[in-house]
Amino acid sequence: MNVVNLAGDLADAVPAGATAETVTEVQHYTDDLFRFRMTRPASFRFRSGEFVMIGLMVGEKPVFRAYSIASPSWDEELEFFSIKVPDGPLTQHLQKIKVGDKVLMKKKPTGTLVNDALISGKRLYMFSTGTGFAPFASLIRDPETYEKFEEVIVTHSCRFVAELAYSQQTVAATREDPLIGELAAGQLRLFTSTTREPHEHTGRITTLIENGDLFRALGVPPLDPETDRAMICGSMAMLKDTKALLEAAGLTEGANNRPAEFVIERAFVG
Repeated sequence: MNVVNLAGDLADAVPAGATAETVTEVQHYTDDLFRFRMTRPASFRFRSGEFVMIGLMVGEKPVFRAYSIASPSWDEELEFFSIKVPDGPLTQHLQKIKVGDKVLMKKKPTGTLVNDALISGKRLYMFSTGTGFAPFASLIRDPETYEKFEEVIVTHSCRFVAELAYSQQTVAATREDPLIGELAAGQLRLFTSTTREPHEHTGRITTLIENGDLFRALGVPPLDPETDRAMICGSMAMLKDTKALLEAAGLTEGANNRPAEFVIERAFVG
């Protein structure tokens, strides 16, 4: 299937309600994961943690999928963190993009992993697996997150150590950032774990929550609805199991129009 490179005379192939943005950077971490940055339309506004539909022209048809925006709302460019699916309708093509290529983007962002959907608390947990770290890469670089919570704990669980590179790189860069580095240095913590390779912490994040290893490793008390808030982004099974654990601890699911103690993102990349 031919992927149209939207440029020059092909600009009229851009579907209504979308723009064609230019890729400015691509970094591959493993055979399964990569990130890329692209231009941001001057009129595009979003809240840190939201997702947007991005895509490519495959043959004569646009193929779009929901992607969390990994860059914060103040960034002049847009960043995305993606899995590579060999037969994925979009990702089999997207993984081949290079600097200068064009990526389609729809104009309306949305999502529940935003600060507005949570009531204020002392400690914010961001539970993620795989590319589910993407919205948290946005939120940990937003000053509002540190204004609303005293402590921000982002967890990233993957199969192998190499798959943790993006979260480790992003957190390290955030702590050095001239805008929010001072806040992040004192309030941001990263907890990583693996499920198929030895690491400092091994096991599914749900197991580490349930058996208490997560809280012992961090030196914090177990989940408490009076002080703790959470966001969850990962596989369908991870969302279901983590939600059950949070509800068992007394936390209530919230939404944009009904803020509460935790929120879930249900948009997936395919």
